Amino acid sequence: MSIRVHIDIMLARRKMSAGDLANAIGITPANLSILKNDKAKAVRFSTLEALCRVLDCQPGDILTFDNEKED
Repeated sequence: MSIRVHIDIMLARRKMSAGDLANAIGITPANLSILKNDKAKAVRFSTLEALCRVLDCQPGDILTFDNEKED
């Protein structure tokens, strides 16, 4: 997938656990894990907004586009 998710980096910067983040944004730890491990096919804007609010960041801090071709 060309979109990369960097939640782990933001969690480390905020010294927050994945479980605490999941609770704060109102999703299950399993769904956060799917998103965090680049397994998600989509993300709702409401989830992205909650992530940014709780992590005090911008969407570009969490998501990046990798323009290199995949094999």
